[in-house]
Amino acid sequence: QVQLVESGGGLVQPGGSLRLSCLFSGATFSMFTMSWYRQVPGKERELVAAITNTGGTINYADSVKGRFTISRDNAKSTVFLQMNSLKPEDTAVYYCKAVRTIGRGSYWGQGTQVTVAS
Repeated sequence: QVQLVESGGGLVQPGGSLRLSCLFSGATFSMFTMSWYRQVPGKERELVAAITNTGGTINYADSVKGRFTISRDNAKSTVFLQMNSLKPEDTAVYYCKAVRTIGRGSYWGQGTQVTVAS
């Protein structure tokens, strides 16, 4: 079955950068739209960025536009989230999500904590 494993989270100072990775396995990666979400305690999970299976369409939440970049490497079955100019309000657990482009099926990773603090 599909498995997603996030990595790259941690503690960073405001203004710093982190690069999250999500390794996909169990199916054909190029047949999935990939997204990054984040969630803080007491709030709903929110979409941060999404990229279609070919990388042809990318969307970002307004709060991260110009600071975050989503990308994918279909040969390595990995999606990335480059996060620059981090702010304390970016603190959250970040989750990777895979959605089939044909048929039904969506999958979540276990999440990785990002903490932005001085």
